[in-house]
Amino acid sequence: MRKREGDGCPVAGALQLVGDKWTLMVIRDLAGGARRTTELIDGLFPISSRTLVDRLRDMEGDGLVERIDFGGQPPHVEYRLTERGVLLLPLVEALRQVGLALGCNECEDRRERLGLYCEACPLNDYHRPSFRPEPAAAPAPSRRQDQDDSIVLL
Repeated sequence: MRKREGDGCPVAGALQLVGDKWTLMVIRDLAGGARRTTELIDGLFPISSRTLVDRLRDMEGDGLVERIDFGGQPPHVEYRLTERGVLLLPLVEALRQVGLALGCNECEDRRERLGLYCEACPLNDYHRPSFRPEPAAAPAPSRRQDQDDSIVLL
């Protein structure tokens, strides 16, 4: 894990670790267990795959996520929270509470729109005691528009 530059304040160090938009969103989506990169992309729309992969590499270097390579063809890679990454879940919950208090969004709006709560939401039906890696759940429904990505050669 890298030491952070700054004034030595733990707040400044933590903000350097999680101070961008996507880090805590990745933490939120990994709260329920390991996910493949494609599952994360679908849950974090409109993140680009390049941005997500860069962020995951940084988070792996910071000891927040673990990359699990199952090999095979096509390659099968999953990411999951480390014990250090799990320490950020109370921060995700605090941000959820602030978002609710400020009227930013409602958990029920997400459930109505997507059919599920965020992985870290306490409104989920299951209880997560202490950190224990869980098997990957079914992928979240894709919010990306179905489009024909085929290549036409002339």
